[in-house]
Amino acid sequence: MLLDGLVVKEQSGFFWVEVADGTVYRCQLRGHLKEEAQSSDIAAIGDKVKISPVIQDESGLIGLIEAVMERENVLSRSARTQGNRGAGEAEREHIIIANADIIFIVLAAAQPTPNLPMLDRLLVAGEKAQIDQLVIIINKIDLEDPSIISKKFAPYTKMGYTVLQTSAKDERGIDAVRQLVKGKISAFTGPSGVGKTSLLNCLQPGLGREVRNVSNYHQEGVHTTRDSALIKLDPTIYGEKTYVADTPGMRYLNIWDVEPEELDGYFRDLAPYIGNCRFSNCTHNHEPGCGVRNALKKNLISFARYKSYLKLREELEEMYAY
Repeated sequence: MLLDGLVVKEQSGFFWVEVADGTVYRCQLRGHLKEEAQSSDIAAIGDKVKISPVIQDESGLIGLIEAVMERENVLSRSARTQGNRGAGEAEREHIIIANADIIFIVLAAAQPTPNLPMLDRLLVAGEKAQIDQLVIIINKIDLEDPSIISKKFAPYTKMGYTVLQTSAKDERGIDAVRQLVKGKISAFTGPSGVGKTSLLNCLQPGLGREVRNVSNYHQEGVHTTRDSALIKLDPTIYGEKTYVADTPGMRYLNIWDVEPEELDGYFRDLAPYIGNCRFSNCTHNHEPGCGVRNALKKNLISFARYKSYLKLREELEEMYAY
């Protein structure tokens, strides 16, 4: 007998799968799926799967994942094991979450300083994945001047992204997040130390997620979340089937499966001007008659965003050169 289920947690090759009645099975992949998992994550949180119950022991119910259903979308990163902090040659696809309705990209207004290049990379990954909603959360607004926050993130608001300002400390802005997560599968992602777990605790007090203070020395945050999990929120408050993922903090994001020539299409602010370029293969770097650089001169595009594009394009060109 096969049961339909949802992968709600993954750790060290094991997958916790919730079935229709709320029962959770600790599962492994069936043998033929393990072979496929060498180049990508065959199962990940958010995946809809079919499992076969096997046994029950002192640790609980055990099962096998027999099949993974076709995904609606996948938010991925390129897993790298070489170089500084894993920024070396691409090894395989690592799936952050599958079938997400909404992705919350969380930055801090201060402590640590907003990592805008990381934000741009996550937006590219989200656009590539065709996630329905990409929402930017600026947390810790109690630590920064409001006018500075608004100015820094004005380009993203102009592009049409939803930008929310929150403070997990005094719960400012949390109601807007609560409304967005209802009835959806969502994920909180972003750099370490920005308060993702604190925001999650605001959504539902008592979740008991571990929160640590940001490292004062490096200002890069402390990795408090060691594994990926979908947390089911209280149905009496949020309705049925509301899940949020608290994902490990990132210090670096390597884009997966984006070729240099298609990168500009995932930058919302650059995309409208691509058709104005004289050359169809324009890199928007040095070519004459470039529509993107003309828009930049007219201040229609943020210079910081343009620099992010050039940096990421250079990185992708190096990757695809091999």
